Amino acid sequence: MPTEADAIAQCTKPRTREGIAHDLLDLGLQEGMTVLVHSSLSSLGWVCGGPVTVIQALMDVVTDKGTIVMPAMSPGNSDPMLWHNPPVPGEWKEIIRATMPAFDPLVTPARGMGITAEVFRTWPGTVRSAHPSTSFAARGSHADDVVRDHKLDNCLGETSPLARLYDLDAAVLLLGVGYDCNTCFHLSEYRAPGARSVTEGSAVMIAGQRTWTTYTDIELHEERFMQIGTAFEQTGAVRVGYVGSAQSRLFKERAAVDFAVRQIVRAREETEAS
Repeated sequence: MPTEADAIAQCTKPRTREGIAHDLLDLGLQEGMTVLVHSSLSSLGWVCGGPVTVIQALMDVVTDKGTIVMPAMSPGNSDPMLWHNPPVPGEWKEIIRATMPAFDPLVTPARGMGITAEVFRTWPGTVRSAHPSTSFAARGSHADDVVRDHKLDNCLGETSPLARLYDLDAAVLLLGVGYDCNTCFHLSEYRAPGARSVTEGSAVMIAGQRTWTTYTDIELHEERFMQIGTAFEQTGAVRVGYVGSAQSRLFKERAAVDFAVRQIVRAREETEAS
């Protein structure tokens, strides 16, 4: 786990709001863009103001004409029968189902998304989609359109914010993280034929009552994403540069999703043939 001392050692001067905004502009982020951001604060070097500064710099660049979207996922609110990293003892599972707090978009924290995404979730004017385990937060001109009607079934599929971002021809910014963090490739998993269905579950509020509910989804395979991303980058569709100390990437979601669909279809065909 990187320390603050590690962040200081990465840079010759503090990373500032103005400097981060300058680097984002150089990378290709523009006023009015709709952008899905995945980020690692520690990769930027020592940022004066931490995640607040990063969010301010993003807003400075895209302005109120644009829209910033970040993952706000709460994967702990899911069926413990499917937990593998780590698994829990079998006798715990019914207790977890019975006592897991219901998802509340205002208070349920994001988990595993990084400190910048968690601060963004609570930023004034940010709205959040309603999925109990796989929500997104958005702020800006298209924010309501992005998060609206996020259904339980197929959490990253056609009713998800990822599909709305595809429709908006949004960009994706990988700020110091790799393609393994690129959630838009999940939309490709739904669009490629042959996905295996699973039954998931979460605690939600229904008619004012905390309820454990089940829904249909598919098996997701992030382990493919680095290979897919590397191949996609070789097409020339990705702008690569540094924001602070962080090697970062900017590309259009639509191009990435369409490319990944073809890659996943080919992989599934090869698996079936073997």
